[in-house]
Amino acid sequence: MQPTRREKAPRPPANIVIVDDEISSVIVLEAAVKDLGKVTSTTTPEDALKLIRDIQPEVVLMDIDMGEYNGVELCKQIKNAPETAKTAVIFVTSHNNPDLEYFSLDSGGIDFLTKPINLKTCKMRVANQLALRYYAEDLENAKKALFNEKEHFKATLNSIGDGVIATDAEGFVTFLNPIAQHMTGMKESEAVGCHIETVMKLKDATTHEKAINPAVAALYEERVVGMALNCQLYSHTGNVYRVEDSAAPIVDANGNVTGSIVVFHDVSESIAMAVKMNHLANNDQLTGLPNRILLHDRLEQAIKISKQNKLMTALMLIDIDNFKYLNDSLGHHIGDMLIKQVARRLDSIMDANCTLARVGGDEFVLLIPNVQAVRILNSIASDIQASMQKPFVLEDQEYNLSVSIGISINPTDAETEGHMMRNADVAMFRAKKQGKQRYCFFSQNLEQDLHERIELEKILREAIDKNSVEVFFQPQINLTTQKINSAEALARLKDKNGNYIPPPKFIALAEELGLIDQLGQQILRKSCIAAKEWYDRGKEIRVCVNVSALQFCAPGYFEQVFSVLEETNLRTSMLELEVTETLLMQDINLVESVLRDLSLTGIFIAIDDFGTGYSSLSYLKRLPVDVLKIDQSFVFDMLQDKQSLDIVKTISDLGHSLGLNLVGEGIETAEHEEILKSFGCQIGQGYHYHKPLAKKDFETIIL
Repeated sequence: MQPTRREKAPRPPANIVIVDDEISSVIVLEAAVKDLGKVTSTTTPEDALKLIRDIQPEVVLMDIDMGEYNGVELCKQIKNAPETAKTAVIFVTSHNNPDLEYFSLDSGGIDFLTKPINLKTCKMRVANQLALRYYAEDLENAKKALFNEKEHFKATLNSIGDGVIATDAEGFVTFLNPIAQHMTGMKESEAVGCHIETVMKLKDATTHEKAINPAVAALYEERVVGMALNCQLYSHTGNVYRVEDSAAPIVDANGNVTGSIVVFHDVSESIAMAVKMNHLANNDQLTGLPNRILLHDRLEQAIKISKQNKLMTALMLIDIDNFKYLNDSLGHHIGDMLIKQVARRLDSIMDANCTLARVGGDEFVLLIPNVQAVRILNSIASDIQASMQKPFVLEDQEYNLSVSIGISINPTDAETEGHMMRNADVAMFRAKKQGKQRYCFFSQNLEQDLHERIELEKILREAIDKNSVEVFFQPQINLTTQKINSAEALARLKDKNGNYIPPPKFIALAEELGLIDQLGQQILRKSCIAAKEWYDRGKEIRVCVNVSALQFCAPGYFEQVFSVLEETNLRTSMLELEVTETLLMQDINLVESVLRDLSLTGIFIAIDDFGTGYSSLSYLKRLPVDVLKIDQSFVFDMLQDKQSLDIVKTISDLGHSLGLNLVGEGIETAEHEEILKSFGCQIGQGYHYHKPLAKKDFETIIL
């Protein structure tokens, strides 16, 4: 078991030496002092000095006259030896000569006993000498302990990381540790004796007015006093420190204040870090603009103030048009530089009362408080769009940007901060749909559109996660044999009421949300599985699967297609991939490379909706295409519109010249079919034959 505290060691018994050449005297003296300690005696004076040096007794009782040995001389030798200098010598004699007593005391003796010895008196005098010796030792030990404690305290004060200054009862400095010397810019020799307020100059960090020193307050109020908040210490060397801590009075045993001590430390770095952390928490790291957190706070305040002033608060959501395409094609480094330049340009035209914040990758929000009239917002939105007209220059390259702006107004269309942000997002979304590079105010119709979009996104994500997107098949008919030789796979998605959602609606959303790759993979896999099932049942029907441009240009598309074919064990010739004409307007080298790889495996390649885009005929010539699909809009109108009829004839002639198969879409009448056959079109597709069918319904007409 470990001791809880160090116990004080017991004092060893005192050593007492008796030196007398008369044995009778020795016996009497031993009897007198035997209870006071360990007694050693000798009747041989010539051995006394060595004995005393060996034992180093506290007290020696020694006869003055011992034949040829003189006790006075022996006493001098004892006192002159360092190891026995503190030994108390009491002389014993049968003489009563006053001069003898004087000489014995002058030689170093401290007391005098006369014979015959009185035992009580002898014992008392020896006990007194021992008590004096013990008191002297205790006093010496106390001085050493006090010195050690003082040195320990001084070392502690000098080694701690805080500045420490002590004063007397009047506030004059008595001590500074090294940290305090460094921070005040004064050496201890310079500061001691100066008033604390001269040594330690304190000011308010905001007003720069003189601050009361806590040491002075502690002396005056006789209590612990904290340093004022926001306090700065102005060093005599010109440095400035933000400081914190407190001062306390020093009180003596009687309760009187004898001084004070102030302890302080430098918090400049902590405050700077707090300011930095606050900035990081409330500001966008890329642009330095306020972020959502700070915008939220300012918007709440602006709404309150505008309400008090019976004015409006406006919110403009500013989104860079086509920024994702720029960021992906140019790289994030250029994208970040563009964002910073846009932020600077927007900030340069903002009123000082407005707040410009960055709330997303390419989204900014402008908060405009105390709006008196809506026409002001039209002017601001126009100025923002005009500011984007000048090209942005990065690394000697010019980039043209435009922005779409959604505007929400409190209290006109929203009561709360969250409602305003949502309405501005709705308005911005409408501005994008109207062609971008424009601004739009919120309306109730926009809110309904947003609700529908949110619901559609939920349905789409859930269907993809559950692999529940349906695939319908629309037969493609050989116009000569009237037999089904292929089928276009078409994605179908039901809403919560079981009604089918128009494909362009959810496919466009899938592209916007980055879900088109997952959706396309799901449709491709289900189509290949169906084709393999039909083939195994004796029906060789090629499935034609539409490919989004975003999906096609994504890395690894070829590998994805081939993986599905391997997984389903479907022959490549049983798959036809339909790409839109607009795909050819992308990176033509990438498109050609991927198409060629796909074609080399035996997969058929079709250009869908041909004639609606702006592709170059030279591109069409160099690409490994097998099929041209004539867009249904031309086929449907060609009975009444000669221009549409001429377009269909031209596309047919072009397809024949390139050696391509032709598919006429949108055939709804026998007349449509006859015209296409006359133009040499081999395949027909449309409601004249069949509408798109669910897999089980499609199988009833082919099996």
